[in-house]
Amino acid sequence: MKSLPRRSFLKTLGAAGLAAPFISRSLLAAQPSKILRHASFGASGMAWSDIQAIASNPFVKLVAVADVDLNKVADVKAMFPDVRVYQDWRQLLDKEQSNIDSCNVSVPDHMHAPIAYSAMQLGKHVYCQKPLAHDIYETRVLTEFAREKKLITQMGIQIHSQKVYRQAVAIVHSGAIGKVKEVHTWSNKKWGDVGAPPTATTPVPGGFNWDLWLGNAAERPYVPGYYHPSNWRKRLDFGTGTFGDMGCHIFDPVFEAVALTAPLSVRSDGPAPDRWNWATDAVIRYVFPGTPYTADKTVAVTWYDGDQRPPAEIRALIATKNATTMTTVDDTGRAGKTKRQAEPDQGSIIIGTEGVLLVPHIATPKLFPEVKFADYKIPEIAGTHHWSDWAEAIVGGPGKPLASFDYSGPLTEAVLLGSVAVRFPHTDLKWNAAKLQFENEKAANAYVRRTYRKGWEVAGL
Repeated sequence: MKSLPRRSFLKTLGAAGLAAPFISRSLLAAQPSKILRHASFGASGMAWSDIQAIASNPFVKLVAVADVDLNKVADVKAMFPDVRVYQDWRQLLDKEQSNIDSCNVSVPDHMHAPIAYSAMQLGKHVYCQKPLAHDIYETRVLTEFAREKKLITQMGIQIHSQKVYRQAVAIVHSGAIGKVKEVHTWSNKKWGDVGAPPTATTPVPGGFNWDLWLGNAAERPYVPGYYHPSNWRKRLDFGTGTFGDMGCHIFDPVFEAVALTAPLSVRSDGPAPDRWNWATDAVIRYVFPGTPYTADKTVAVTWYDGDQRPPAEIRALIATKNATTMTTVDDTGRAGKTKRQAEPDQGSIIIGTEGVLLVPHIATPKLFPEVKFADYKIPEIAGTHHWSDWAEAIVGGPGKPLASFDYSGPLTEAVLLGSVAVRFPHTDLKWNAAKLQFENEKAANAYVRRTYRKGWEVAGL
């Protein structure tokens, strides 16, 4: 079994955007007697970060990894020389099902559900990257199946377990800003594009299986750089746009702090996607049922991305003479450079009856008006290690997943309603969560559940 010494482990945490207080309890306590036999679907990018973070626990043994691009497995092989490598995820599950207990699914969005569901059908515990699935229906299936089979799950919204997001939740729950009246949340990311794919193609590189990468999506020519390795986020059939990617992170503290459930309606006032790509500069307006933390029977939450931002009068509520330390975030949600600025590039403004809370992504939350809250002490809440909490829970340790599918499934469903709303601009879509359908725009129901490519169907999805 390959484990990391303490110094290497702290370096890994830094690479994943975590601070030293998030050290796994397992590294500071007796090692569990049970070994967690683990597999990874994906070998590079976010998958590589997930592998390092999960396998940093001394009781975890990385048994196998699958990646459609065998040119991307060198780092895994170097750190885990005994790992068995597969190109087809289905072969890994078939041949290793008796040798693994858990897996992480860290591949493009469109294949989250088929891989995670197939693993869970074999009784495997799953750590799945955000968004939980590409479509609303898939998300519901994963959530309900995990609950039915009592599997231990976690979605890769790692900031959920960090101190700063937990503090934001505690501030709202404390009543410091009174009852919540409305929320505005945004990201400056631009996971969108315009126009048809390029017509010029080149041969598929050696070691890369294009058909496996397409998976359940319709066949199309390979275009270098247009889909793989990262621009798939912009494409309708593979990614979920900026709101699917960053929305799962940035909605998260709002969703928990306000105790939100399924939206009643959603409306897009931004541009629609074309036939191939998500648009940027989204403005998506949600209406949620009221909760014990809201001022009224409903509460409005508005999402903005790209160049869009909350109105000037809303941004004026967080005007400050003193810049705040903000941590930028890269395209995988990992913390990057730290800088000082008055307004974050990504974050949320939660407006209450007694004050306003700014929740930057990722930095310490801040209360306004500054004079009123000058002496307010932000609750001291320790962060935890998002990956280790999940791994420890599987082997009966002290960890507890804070973003299990029971929580992250409804969060993802709410976010992905935006991927339907943008196709019907300036239309209030009335959502019936129990029936998984829109009540007033029947055409929108076609986007709740995809049709998989023939031969790639998964029973139950």
